[in-house]
Amino acid sequence: MATVAPKFTLPQEPRRYKFVLTPLADAMFQLLIFFMLSSSLAPYALMTIRSSTAPETFANTGPTEQDTTATATGDVAIWSVSAEGLRISGQSFGYDTLSDLASAIAGTDTSVVLIVRESAVVQDLARVVEALTAAGVSNVQIAGQTS
Repeated sequence: MATVAPKFTLPQEPRRYKFVLTPLADAMFQLLIFFMLSSSLAPYALMTIRSSTAPETFANTGPTEQDTTATATGDVAIWSVSAEGLRISGQSFGYDTLSDLASAIAGTDTSVVLIVRESAVVQDLARVVEALTAAGVSNVQIAGQTS
């Protein structure tokens, strides 16, 4: 007996693999929740920081005319910023007296140099700069403590 061969064959469709978006969406929501919880809810005050000297004066060329006139026009107040408060001319002040200290030098031509101690946090520096800006003191320079 002879075997009968089929006269036609059915076409086979190639398998289609589907890309499932559910794990990707779960990972995105987890990242979103992580970044929302780890970020600060109260942003720091926006501070504009500008340089008081031109880039050419950083080289070892000696003092320029701009450097000598900047110190000759007014006094310089040095404020030490730490976690405990401010230290000005050997006297210690708390952050509660900051607005009074800033308004005391507001009308003068005094430039303020803030020396940030290692114990100070960023919020302490932001609080001092914000009080000086609110009082109208425009010449503020920031220096760090080196150990």
